Amino acid sequence: MQFQWEQHCHDLQLVMEDNTIKVHIIDRENKEHILEGPTDMSMNIMELCKAYELPVIGECGGMAMCATCQCYLESDTPLPEQSDDELDMLDQAFYVKNESRLGCQIQLNDSIDGIILRLAPEA
Repeated sequence: MQFQWEQHCHDLQLVMEDNTIKVHIIDRENKEHILEGPTDMSMNIMELCKAYELPVIGECGGMAMCATCQCYLESDTPLPEQSDDELDMLDQAFYVKNESRLGCQIQLNDSIDGIILRLAPEA
């Protein structure tokens, strides 16, 4: 019975690892945080940062209507093209760079495993 329980726990851990990616976030004090995020819960970068209690506000709740989750892409991770809403919001934001993205618009999925993002300064 003990062996079956241990095997079940091992199998569960493998399933969880299959649905988990690593995200590297560099905070405003230049400290790197390695976050693990689920790919099967429709989460985005903003929500993951908030879950880890990083200083991301996300005032609009992920609707691309504020820039309080702005970050800079620092890896070569390919991301989907920015939506018109994201581009419009970034046009009005402070501290925008070519690699600026809204964290709420980056969905957690296998294609971004290992992504490196830096939090933009607070406006």
